[in-house]
Amino acid sequence: MLIDWQTGFRDLDYWGPRNNPVAESNAEKLLSFWRQQGGRIIHVRHDSTTPASPLFPGKDSHAFEAFATPQADEAVYGKNVNSAFIATTLEDDLRAAGHTRLVMSGISTDHCVNTTTRMAGNLGFDVTLVADACFCFDRIHPDGRIIPAQMVHDVHLAALSGEFAKIASTDAVIKQHS
Repeated sequence: MLIDWQTGFRDLDYWGPRNNPVAESNAEKLLSFWRQQGGRIIHVRHDSTTPASPLFPGKDSHAFEAFATPQADEAVYGKNVNSAFIATTLEDDLRAAGHTRLVMSGISTDHCVNTTTRMAGNLGFDVTLVADACFCFDRIHPDGRIIPAQMVHDVHLAALSGEFAKIASTDAVIKQHS
C-alpha cells in the first residue's frame, strides 16, 4: 500500500523541511519488487478539501509521483482525512479479497501513514511499515519549538512498533518476501 505519493509533497515552501531524502527511491524499489512478484498494489491519494493545499483535486500537484503512477490493475483510494480506511471501501475490499497482511509506505510518517497504520492494526491486519520508504516534515510545537523531521519520524515509528505494526527496511521486506 502506497500512501499519498503525490507531487504536492515536493512543495517545501508549503510543508517545510523533511527527512529521509531516499524515501522515494526506496518506495520505488519496493513497488517494483511487488509488481514483479504479482502482489496486489493499492494506491492511496489525499484529496484535500482545502483549495490552497497542493493536494487539492484538479491541481497538477495532486498527481501521483511518476514512479507511483497506478497501473490499470492497481486499486486507487481517494481520501480527505488522515486514514485510508475512513469513508472508503478499503477495509471491505481487502477482506473480500482475503488479504490479512499489509506492507505500507508513504507520506507523511506522522499523519496519514501513522493514522492508516494504527487503524489497520486495530482492524486486525498484520501490518509492516517500511520505515525507509516514508518521510515527514519538521513540526512546530505549541510552544514554538521546531521539532526536526527526523525526530518526528523516529518517534512515530517507535510508537507504532509492536502494537500496530512491524517496522522494517525496504531491503528486509524484499528479502523476506523473495
